Amino acid sequence: MGGPKFDVATPKGAAAFNGFMGSKSYVEGWTYSPADAEMFAKFASCPDPQKQPHAYRWYIHIAALQGVRGLAIAAPPAAAPAAAPAAAPAKAAKKDDDDDDFDVFGDDDEEDDAPKESRAEMLARLKKEAEERTARKEAKQRTLVAIEVKPFSTETDLNELWKKITTTVKQDGLKWGEHCHLEEIAFGIKKINMTFTMGANNSSDDVIEAIEAFEDEVQSVEMLSMNVL
Repeated sequence: MGGPKFDVATPKGAAAFNGFMGSKSYVEGWTYSPADAEMFAKFASCPDPQKQPHAYRWYIHIAALQGVRGLAIAAPPAAAPAAAPAAAPAKAAKKDDDDDDFDVFGDDDEEDDAPKESRAEMLARLKKEAEERTARKEAKQRTLVAIEVKPFSTETDLNELWKKITTTVKQDGLKWGEHCHLEEIAFGIKKINMTFTMGANNSSDDVIEAIEAFEDEVQSVEMLSMNVL
């Protein structure tokens, strides 16, 4: 996977990544991407909010997007409190200590008891989700292909040949253009210029081979252009 490389396991690499994230919300682009998931996986723990504030801000944000639960953050340092009365109960001190650690996502105690997702399970889930997003994108992809069909004889009715091709050559995801153009080659011989659109699972070679199978009427088929829509 492409993207910036930082060895965040070392102080130098972590400091470099903190500077890199100074004016960015995501590692690449303007939205969450696999590059964020890959970089997040390199951290063994949450960055220090005082030494690495930009990396810390990014880490907490990505953790929320990935649904990481039970992540605790350190409260910022405060001024030294006034001396407590000598008779202050120990129980009150313990309560103050507990307040310093809080769940960044505000989970209640019942949710904390839920099974935690292991690091390996989280990475596997993120990889699967990225693959599913790619598959959905490819499923919607359409490609426009322009071809020319040359007949064997000047006596061939090219309009009838075009109708035969578009009604005979069928595939799931294949859609023929509604019109064709007859272009003169020389000496009264013409060729058919036609188009079709296909999905990611279609093959232009298969379509061309199917047309060339009309051996008595088709001399050759050539691809003129192919453009992803």
